[in-house]
Amino acid sequence: MTPTLVRQHLPHAGSVPRVDLRARARDWSEIQERMLVPLYEAVYERLEVGPATRLLGLGCGSGLSLLMAAARGAAVTGVDVSPERMTLARERLLPETPGTRARPDIRLVDGSPRDTAVPGAPGYTLVTAFEPIGCLAGDSEGLGGLLAEAAPLARRGAAVVLAGWGPPERCATASVMRVAAKLAEPLRHSGSWRPACRDDLEDVAQRAGLKPDGSGRVACPFGYADVDSAVRGLKSTGLFDAAMTATDQVQVDKELTEALHPHQRQDGTVWMPNVFRYLIARTP
Repeated sequence: MTPTLVRQHLPHAGSVPRVDLRARARDWSEIQERMLVPLYEAVYERLEVGPATRLLGLGCGSGLSLLMAAARGAAVTGVDVSPERMTLARERLLPETPGTRARPDIRLVDGSPRDTAVPGAPGYTLVTAFEPIGCLAGDSEGLGGLLAEAAPLARRGAAVVLAGWGPPERCATASVMRVAAKLAEPLRHSGSWRPACRDDLEDVAQRAGLKPDGSGRVACPFGYADVDSAVRGLKSTGLFDAAMTATDQVQVDKELTEALHPHQRQDGTVWMPNVFRYLIARTP
């Protein structure tokens, strides 16, 4: 299945783990990202995303959520700071294939939300931040900064969708994520994993000056062909960067493999039921 959920949140202290960013982006795109498809579908269905929608995707990654919105007829703009993931998004959304016509209503921008501004263009009707928060200490502050830049580009009353991990007791992957917390304990910095809190999304929306207008929960199980795929997919989220800084990649792989054992089926596949939460807020 595919990549999930948290962009490359590299540690703010200590040495940065040596990571092949291209391989990580590919693992995200091919293994982890599709696991949030139920979340994308639920939000798009609830907000009736279609030809009248002008969508701005924050942290769009390799572009799967944008592709799904574009398939509904929406005009989409994606922005991300990872050049490796944006390369894959362009391959997916703007293929340079002979005979294939590029859609003028699809834009991909490297950088920050302010870089997507086009003088005279109508405001966005929907802003999405599908990268779930509530699993890394400090991740809500990063999302708040993105929203502060994006809100002025949206129309008044536009929907802004935030996503987060559900309660730990409803997320089987939480037990695996505790490996990240245990291994990263010596660092104790803002890149470390933490359990999700009930009001994470509301707190971010309030600080960004947005008005909550509904929420929902969606089952997003993580399924992998084997343990190796599960390890690669989970590491592609960036949630284990602090653990790799505190120890090393070999130790992280070993601990992850052991933590995944209870979730491995007889046929070798790995299955972890999870629940993710989304909040719909409105711009003032």
